[in-house]
Amino acid sequence: MSEDFESAAAQAVARLTAHWAALESLALPVEPAHAPGATARALPASAPERGEPLERILADTWSVVVPGLVHWQHPAFLGYYPTANSPASVLAELVTAGLGVQGMMWSTSPAATELEQVVVDWLAKALGLPGSFLHSGGTGGGVIQDSASSAVLVAIVAALHRASGGGWRTDGVDGRYRAYCTGQANSCVPKAVRIAGLGEPVEIATTAGTGAMDPHALAARLDADRRAGLVPTVVVATSGTTATCAFDPLPAVADVCRRHGVWLHVDGAYAGSAALCPEHRAVNDGLEAADSYAVNAHKWMRTGTPCDVLWTSDRASLTEAMAIRPAFLHNPATESGAVVDFRDWQIPLGRPMRALKLWYVLRAHGLEGLRAAVRHDVGLAGRLARTIDREPGFHLVAHELGLVAFRYGTDGQTRALAARLAADTGLVCTPAEVEGRPLLRAVFGSPYATEATVDQVWAAIRRHAQAC
Repeated sequence: MSEDFESAAAQAVARLTAHWAALESLALPVEPAHAPGATARALPASAPERGEPLERILADTWSVVVPGLVHWQHPAFLGYYPTANSPASVLAELVTAGLGVQGMMWSTSPAATELEQVVVDWLAKALGLPGSFLHSGGTGGGVIQDSASSAVLVAIVAALHRASGGGWRTDGVDGRYRAYCTGQANSCVPKAVRIAGLGEPVEIATTAGTGAMDPHALAARLDADRRAGLVPTVVVATSGTTATCAFDPLPAVADVCRRHGVWLHVDGAYAGSAALCPEHRAVNDGLEAADSYAVNAHKWMRTGTPCDVLWTSDRASLTEAMAIRPAFLHNPATESGAVVDFRDWQIPLGRPMRALKLWYVLRAHGLEGLRAAVRHDVGLAGRLARTIDREPGFHLVAHELGLVAFRYGTDGQTRALAARLAADTGLVCTPAEVEGRPLLRAVFGSPYATEATVDQVWAAIRRHAQAC
């Protein structure tokens, strides 16, 4: 099979290059018109008994699989938050897969571990994060996770360890420990709270009309829970909520957490990347008092998924919570205390060499290139927001960074517009709800989008609205 690899790899590169060009020219629809089961029916019922040529498998990828995909890099994909990519990221993934490294400990691949330590410190400095989050800063450090979902789960476990003095390891979680967030927190937060054994998170009210956490409501709830004999354990705040990119007031929330001795985790999965730009550095306000912070490089840094970076200022609590050391993992380097073992910073034992992809992207684009990507998307969002704000019948609900949230007419008309847009394979927006009312979201993240794309998107939205 290795003798076919070079030819097949060259063909894959050619096919990807043509695919990217088709996205840029809008030659492909954003979504397939496939009915459920269409791809499954096009595949054989059983695996082949004998191996097949790589080139045939590659051809089948484009004839069977690619036509059934939603193209997240498409200029008219404005749903959810972006999932980024770039040639540098793709090349790094190829090299990473080819090297086949197992980087669970320093001793199993020293260069993989040390590269990751350096790269996450590079990124922390580029984002202007507090020095306490640096590996070189003393008590903290960063690690590349697969997602913000894993990052928040690790942070909650670390918080539980600290709040219980490690007692949760032997006594279990007895129902006293509490986690807090708003109803606008990403769905990964309540899921992580459940997995950690803390039940459902306590929902903190938002300030009317903002979608942002009310720090006074948080303080009152923490006080009440303390009086009831409960243990406030972790607050998860959001910098850039999913629905409207709202920002919880981190300085005030951090002050409440500090006074109550509660771990503060901040989810900056999307908006955190904006801090690459000096004009958006305010997204960091309050982070100096956070215990952990996560940003998805795979959302806005031209880095393919998965690539979430989690930083903590209290690595001791994190690693003490996560570490399990059976005899087969003992080695002189670990026992010396002079190295980092990233297996103690994550849920799984095994891990690929995660840092190569981010290293390639940072070097290939440079910080200025990544700043330009953020500014590009923010500019396009501004163009759409201004257009919506001028149009009778439309209501601009929020415009933050690359996100535009809006309504059309009544709530019923907004829902009808959402349904019509969902049936349009040439455009993807996603619906959301804030304070019981529906809205539509458009988020820019494709490197192929232009001002002409914005105008085409708006023409489609307006056309569908007229039919509602």
